[in-house]
Amino acid sequence: MKVVKVPKERVGVLIGQGGETKRYLEERTGLRIDVDAEEGEVSFDEMKAEDPLLPLKVIDIVRAIGRGFAPQKAFRLLEDDEYLEIMNIDNYVGKGSNQLARMRARVIGSGGKTRRIIEDLVGVHVSVYGDTVSIIGNSVQMPVARTAVDMLLSGSEHATVYRYLERKRAELRIAEMGFEL
Repeated sequence: MKVVKVPKERVGVLIGQGGETKRYLEERTGLRIDVDAEEGEVSFDEMKAEDPLLPLKVIDIVRAIGRGFAPQKAFRLLEDDEYLEIMNIDNYVGKGSNQLARMRARVIGSGGKTRRIIEDLVGVHVSVYGDTVSIIGNSVQMPVARTAVDMLLSGSEHATVYRYLERKRAELRIAEMGFEL
């Protein structure tokens, strides 16, 4: 039995209205998923999976929803070559630092502008939740998005990060064309 913890305030999102999100996940994976709303624990029997990668995908989807992603964005992880990366802001500012809010704001940007630029130029989904920044993307997009977030958390100016993303955008397009052939 595999158990994944999610923040209690995100359990409702994981279950969905009338249980639709949980039901959809069960239908797509063929696994029975149990949610303990009191403890914020999600469990399933990984031995019942036909595909050995399925339990890992379910864990990532549950973690993604727990880190603030909408279920529709988290379901992208069911596809091949799609990954979740969770970056801890504490690694940049230290535990208990009063800089956490400032760093979160740097990644989100004014009115969500910075996060939107990263998502649009790279093709990933980004969520800033608690003391983490989470990214959903494929193996080509992920290193670019991770570097951009790392630059922001390390103190690079926004303009520098935007220039980096613009340069990488051409490389991403070429790589995508290679996948479509």
